[in-house]
Order: sequence, then structure tokens, then C-alpha cells
Amino acid sequence: MSLGNQSLVTAFFIVGFPGLQPEFYGLVSAVLLFVYICILMGNVLILALFVTDRDLHKPMYFVILNLVVSDILFSTTTLPKIIARYWFQAGAISFTGCFVQMYFVHYFGSVNAFILFIMALDRYVSICFPLRYPLIIKNSTIHILCATAWITSKACPLMMVIRAYPLPYCSSKQIVQCYCDHISITTLACTDRTPYSLPAFVFAMVVLLGPLAFIILSYCSIILAVIKIATTQERFKTLSTCSSQIIIIALYFLPRCFIYLSSNIGIVFSPDVRIVIIMLYSLLPPMINPLIYCFKTKDIKQSLMKRFKHSTAPKKENVFTLSQ
Repeated sequence: MSLGNQSLVTAFFIVGFPGLQPEFYGLVSAVLLFVYICILMGNVLILALFVTDRDLHKPMYFVILNLVVSDILFSTTTLPKIIARYWFQAGAISFTGCFVQMYFVHYFGSVNAFILFIMALDRYVSICFPLRYPLIIKNSTIHILCATAWITSKACPLMMVIRAYPLPYCSSKQIVQCYCDHISITTLACTDRTPYSLPAFVFAMVVLLGPLAFIILSYCSIILAVIKIATTQERFKTLSTCSSQIIIIALYFLPRCFIYLSSNIGIVFSPDVRIVIIMLYSLLPPMINPLIYCFKTKDIKQSLMKRFKHSTAPKKENVFTLSQ
């Protein structure tokens, strides 16, 4: 395309849901704000429990801690801007700001995938090699693995930004998405995006399918190990230790796999439906995960009940004193 048909783009505009009528802007912004508050409150509660209760300073809960931090940062990267777009009609985002958001969107998504991989590794060693578990999975081991996940996840999103940033962009500045990501930005480029979209697709497949392949193999091994357990009661008890992790992993991977597979087998969604699905699989896990931690994880549930009983005990003493 000739330079005459190009314009210097200094900012983009985040459209959000393209088919949404203006009379529903207030409702959508209120729903998104409610989701953001729920994510912050739930995950900050888990952080507070972890900081104040040393009984939670175990390998599995250090993995959960990293997932909590990543969920908070991802939500804070994406939600405030789309809330402002619908609440204050402030959908404009600077050219550089859009690429910064794009980097963090893909970075925290990659971190989550690798943290879930570590979570599956913990359960695999715990069930398949229970006697070796204390020797293999230590707090120091988890710290090293999680630090590796945070550091190595930087490379591919950075490569995507470096390749996309200098592209020539046309006069259209509409980001048809609720946040800046690689596809929504590069579709606006005044050039063939195939050389840029193919490496990004390969990166997405490696980040998505690499950890997922290990997770599937690890849980197949876990199932085989559980089958060998003599009593049915012990089998259920062993599987129950994996239930929360399975739910968390399913919430993260299944919708993403569905979107990628559907696009490759010819299933076409309207832009609004596609964006709704993407927002659900991006924001539902950070909102639901704290509930899973509290109700499906024994130590966190006990820590929460202990804090609740401790906070209500002085009130009961005061009532008893007044009655005398």
C-alpha cells in the first residue's frame, strides 16, 4: 500500500463490543467494575491469608500465590481501560500504551499457563511418587520453577511487540476488542500480516499446548496410580486432592482450546460473541479461583475459618460481660 494511503497513528480507540447499544454502556461498565472488584477482593484475601498464616507456606500454596499475583496483574492490565471506555467514553489509548498493554496481556497469559504446568507437576509427584515428594518438591524448588516461569515468559510477548510496533498502520484506529492484543492490533497494519501472525500463532500453540500436553500426561499417570490403590475410599481421597487443580486448569485451557479449534474447523462467531467468550475465559478464572481455593483446598479453608472465629470471639466475650 502506498504511503499516501497511510496516516501517522498516534493513538488507538478500544471499541469493546461493537454491537453494544449506547443505552447499555452503563450496565456493562457496572458489570465489569463488579467483576474487577470481586477479582481484587477474592485474590487479595488469599494473599492476606498466605502472609498471615505460616501453615500455608507449603509448595502447593506458593504455586497458588504466584497464580493469584498473575491474576491480579492481568485483571488490572485489562479491566480499568474497558471500564473507562463504557463509563466515561474514554476509549482512546496511546499508540505506545496499546503496545504496552498488549505485552502484559500476553505475558501474564503465558505466566498463567506455566504456573498451571507447575501445579500439575506438584500433584503428579505427590501422587505418583509420594515417598519422594518431600525430597523433590521443596519450597526452594517451587521458588526456582516459578521464577523461571516469570522470566522465560517475557521472551515471546516481547518478540511479538518488537515485530508489530514498527509496522505501518492505516487510518483505521479501531481496536475491536476489550483490550489491545496481537491480533486486534496487527489486523490494522497496512501490510500483509502473515509473516507476523504465523510466529505469533506458533508462540500461542507452544504456550498453550506445551503445558497442556504435560498436564494431560501427568493426570493420565495420576489416574493409573489411583487405579492401583486397593480401596475405593482411598481412591476418592487421593483424587480429591486434585479436584481444585483440575477445575482451575479446565477453566483456563478448555475455552482457549475451543476458540483455537473452532477457528480452524470453520466455526465462525460474530465479533460480539467471540469477544464475550474471550472475556469469559480471561476474567472468569481470576474471579472463580479464590472461591475454589477457599472451598476446595483444606488448608486455606481451615485458615479462613480460623480467622473468622478469631474475629468473632471478642464480640461474644463482650456480650457475655454486659449480660452480667
